[in-house]
Amino acid sequence: MQQINISTDITVFNTHNELSGPDHQLVDAAIEACANAYAPYSAFHVGAAVLLANGEIITGTNQENAAYPSGLCAERVAIFYANSKYPKVAVKAIAIAAKNEDGLIPNPVAPCGACRQVMLETELRFKSNFYTLLIGKEQVYKIEKVKDLLPLCFTGEELKSKK
Repeated sequence: MQQINISTDITVFNTHNELSGPDHQLVDAAIEACANAYAPYSAFHVGAAVLLANGEIITGTNQENAAYPSGLCAERVAIFYANSKYPKVAVKAIAIAAKNEDGLIPNPVAPCGACRQVMLETELRFKSNFYTLLIGKEQVYKIEKVKDLLPLCFTGEELKSKK
């Protein structure tokens, strides 16, 4: 028997004011995007902002639906829109924020598994890692690459023939 230990390095900022200029802008864009979420069922408004290699910032919000599987998370909305509008431009970073009826949630919220898989596919597509900023009212977490959010990930390499 063998045991494997998996760890993730997270840089913790006590406020988003500690971030550099571009990261600060990205966080502000994600927080502002929360206002555009369509969340009539959960009242959990999520905003995501994607920074592209060309300097563009693309935002997305969660879009709920009474038939729950038909909705879409903010991270995927932002990434899919960025990939649609700028199909040859790599993602450099993504910032994710969430608000409820009390305002910005106290602790950073992490993306769901489906969003993590889409984020990983985006890194693989452009052969370029990007970092993630998870925003809370009390702290901001910075994770350097998506594989740190999705250990033991499925990359699609498994689908290729070994002939």
